[in-house]
Amino acid sequence: MAALAEGLRLAGEDTRSLHSVVHSYELSEITAVLVDEILFRCDPPGNVEPVVIAMDVTRGEERHGVSFLVQAGRSLCLNDTNGPAALHIEFDVIDLVRELFGPAGPTGPASRRTALQFVPESVSVEGLRPLGPIMAAASTVLTGCSSDHPGLARLAVRHDSDKWGGLHWFAPLYERHLHHLRTQPVRVLEIGIGGYDNPAFGGGSLKMWKHYFPRGLVFGVDLFDKSGLDQQRLHTLKADQGDPAQLLEIAERHGPFDIVIDDGSHINEHIRTSFRALFPHVRPGGLYVIEDLWTSYAPGYGGNEDPEACGSTTLGLVKQLVDDLHYEEQPTKPADGVGASLAGMHLYRNIAFLEKGRNAEGGIPDWIRHASGS
Repeated sequence: MAALAEGLRLAGEDTRSLHSVVHSYELSEITAVLVDEILFRCDPPGNVEPVVIAMDVTRGEERHGVSFLVQAGRSLCLNDTNGPAALHIEFDVIDLVRELFGPAGPTGPASRRTALQFVPESVSVEGLRPLGPIMAAASTVLTGCSSDHPGLARLAVRHDSDKWGGLHWFAPLYERHLHHLRTQPVRVLEIGIGGYDNPAFGGGSLKMWKHYFPRGLVFGVDLFDKSGLDQQRLHTLKADQGDPAQLLEIAERHGPFDIVIDDGSHINEHIRTSFRALFPHVRPGGLYVIEDLWTSYAPGYGGNEDPEACGSTTLGLVKQLVDDLHYEEQPTKPADGVGASLAGMHLYRNIAFLEKGRNAEGGIPDWIRHASGS
């Protein structure tokens, strides 16, 4: 099933590959992967009365059916009540895969067929009253079938991530730097899953990234075992971010990564260790993000309240990277350091975005460097 999910994710835009994957598996297997994605993406139900919505996925003459139970106060789930469906939705499997994993675009009626099964007892206000909850339930299911992309702040709130609201307001900054990657099959690694040693808590940001990148694979690293949070396109890994050997093993097995985010222990030494170990495994054009720079001033995290004594802190690393970025302007600076693959830096309050890429434009010529200013 994992291989099928990976194939559908990567074939979302490539027509030939998509047809090959879709005809290499049983329709029931493909439908199971697609339904898992719909259940994850759909908006929370708003209809108070329970409504059953049926869906058929077709491939030529084949069809495989499922039904959803939709009701406010509970997550959308597969229906096991055997109750009659109020509305029927039909997708061709190719169309549904494109909706879920293809380029962004509004879901339109051309990609599906719907049929209302409900028959009112009377054509009156009271007899037609159930239509409202039915339409609301259908809308809930179809939000999960759409390639429409909610904003990151909305997703942070929905999935209980701390990247927006209260302590942090990072969501617009992430959108500024990650939006161009949104429909790409990216690989995201975030250090720090949350929930401490409780195996059932945490993972809000990982779910947010999974939703934000509909074709992405998301990996989370934590000191504690969080495997109970694993799901389609989201995988947890147990490791100590202060141990470069463990980080290297993760990078070699699951990288290279398009995005690495350090929201882990916030201990300055750990942040510096993680950067040294993982930045080489960010692909060109990717980003390495460091959150919570404030711990550079917090002695409890290995920081220093004196900004002049920041050599071993995270901000000390950032300041050093400014020099590394300009290595070609420094004749004594080695050309094989981190600066040669650091293409740019974007620094905001408590968060830094570091761009990976070739940095070799050539330094200022000696004849200019040694000329007297006019």
